[in-house]
Amino acid sequence: MGKKKESKLVKYLLIGINILFLLVMLVLPLIVVVTEALKKGWQVYVEAVTDSFTIAALMLTLKATVIAVLCNTVLGLCAAWAVTRFQFKGKKFLMTLIDVPVTVSPIIAGLIYLLVFGKQSILYPYLQKANIQIVFAVPGIILATVFVTFPFVFRELLPVLESIGTDEEEAAALMGAKGWTIFSKITFPHIKWALLYGIVLCTARAMGEFGAVSVLSGHLRGLTNTLPLHVEILFNEFQYVPAFAVSSILVIMAIILLVIRSIMEYKGKKEEEA
Repeated sequence: MGKKKESKLVKYLLIGINILFLLVMLVLPLIVVVTEALKKGWQVYVEAVTDSFTIAALMLTLKATVIAVLCNTVLGLCAAWAVTRFQFKGKKFLMTLIDVPVTVSPIIAGLIYLLVFGKQSILYPYLQKANIQIVFAVPGIILATVFVTFPFVFRELLPVLESIGTDEEEAAALMGAKGWTIFSKITFPHIKWALLYGIVLCTARAMGEFGAVSVLSGHLRGLTNTLPLHVEILFNEFQYVPAFAVSSILVIMAIILLVIRSIMEYKGKKEEEA
């Protein structure tokens, strides 16, 4: 009886700590964002979120996110496939390189790209001749977003591909199935939920990226500002209500992604049980 009471006490204590943590770190900030965004009324909120600079920042955020997710879905799938299906020298080194964006500060990544593609770079004259501008332009923002989000799809696919092994694929190959048939009919059904989950994580990270993008954007209003950068500018100009209003857009998109992730987890579990 004593052990049961002790285990219940520990159980409720841990639950209470988690609830308190979530209230302080998540719920209260969300409440503050909503209340501050609507502080001066619905009309002011609508004006802030429909402002031309806000719309331009939203479009750029979505553009960078879509391109980064597409690139990292293909690259992550190829990298995970190469690591789990082939033996080659330097495999561990490759996996270490893939994890670099997680370990390196985004600001440092932005500075590195600034040095590689900026005016002081040996590549700059060639880029200028080709009329390609990366730093303080949209390509730099996309490049930074791709860099910081690269590991997410790879890291979700890697354990799944390792766990399913190659037996089914080898059996299909012996029976004469081609590469695409093997992937689409045998491999993809096993990895589809991990792939979708990685895409959701990659999307969420891309939408909220600030550090690397801030270094490479140049903060050109209406041209190279993403939503997080636009929020920073409004806040620095003491336009607190518009800043919170624009922040609410990011909150809404984050909630949508959380709902999508929950649906995918539910469907994935039901499929496993079936």
